[in-house]
Amino acid sequence: MRYEAVIFDLDGTLLNTLDDLAASTNRALTHFDLPQRSLDEVRQFVGNGVEKLIRRAVPAGTDETLTLDCLEWFKKDYMVHMRDQTAPYPGILKLLKQLQNNDCKVGVVSNKFDGAVKELCREHFGGLLPVAIGERPGAQKKPARDLVDLCVAELGVHPDHCVYVGDSDVDIQTAANAGLPCLSVSWGFRSRDFLMAHGASAIIDTPEDLFRAL
Repeated sequence: MRYEAVIFDLDGTLLNTLDDLAASTNRALTHFDLPQRSLDEVRQFVGNGVEKLIRRAVPAGTDETLTLDCLEWFKKDYMVHMRDQTAPYPGILKLLKQLQNNDCKVGVVSNKFDGAVKELCREHFGGLLPVAIGERPGAQKKPARDLVDLCVAELGVHPDHCVYVGDSDVDIQTAANAGLPCLSVSWGFRSRDFLMAHGASAIIDTPEDLFRAL
């Protein structure tokens, strides 16, 4: 293997979470009598954490208190419903087992809030993903490097031996800020054309191809 460790984004890279994110977003909006958003709109809103998701989802000019109330309602709803339709992308479990069998360390860095990241990784991947880090107080979200640095430290590897894998422009910038090479995947929330336009240096189309690249 070319790398000692692989750091993955979660949503759109390992797990297809879009339907559950959209459903919780729309339940929160409906609860506060705000207009719903389409699946494609929510697809464009994700990537910078749930606060940005809700700020993008509420109508422009929405009162700050109402926006924050909607955010808290979303968080509670999502913790209940985040398993409804979410599942690993085809081939991901096999990929993680291959990495484990080759003594490659793996971790997750996500802008999703930390409790949800840990619970989803534990439920879907068990011991295949021993390090899972999400949004937390005192650390800047991606594309800042803070969470990646925490993951590298927990994995116990040198950054020079790590690679970052993600599906978005946020991930490309995160890897650059952390000084890591980035492999972008085309099966997630952003298209191949979008990734190319945002500076992707390598785009991978299947988990099988990703393993070969690693």
